Amino acid sequence: MSEHGHHAKSGHGTLNEYIVGFVLSVILTVIPFWLVMADVLDSKTATIGWILGLGLVQMIVHLVFFLHLKPNTEDGWTLITLVGTVLTVAVCLVGSIWIVNKLHNHMRPHHNFEYVPESARDVIRR
Repeated sequence: MSEHGHHAKSGHGTLNEYIVGFVLSVILTVIPFWLVMADVLDSKTATIGWILGLGLVQMIVHLVFFLHLKPNTEDGWTLITLVGTVLTVAVCLVGSIWIVNKLHNHMRPHHNFEYVPESARDVIRR
């Protein structure tokens, strides 16, 4: 009986919630496809921005409608865990990109000198 009470508290979604989530997912998939195939926006950067933004919205739709991740689920601990995980991954990813970029800038040879032929190098050293 106690398992049934806990199951009812966290619960699965209703058929209407699944239908709304499915319809939103289809719409959020069709819009980026249309943006690319119809070449609606002049800028490729704007197109990429819209695709990434709609992808983020679609991830939220999946979390809410299919994974039932809501602030009141399990007293909010599931949402807090997800936020902590996302922040940890974001810090690792951004930090790694930043470190690699800095290493690339410091390891790149600086070509601000003219080419000196081998035969002329001993003349320059004197």
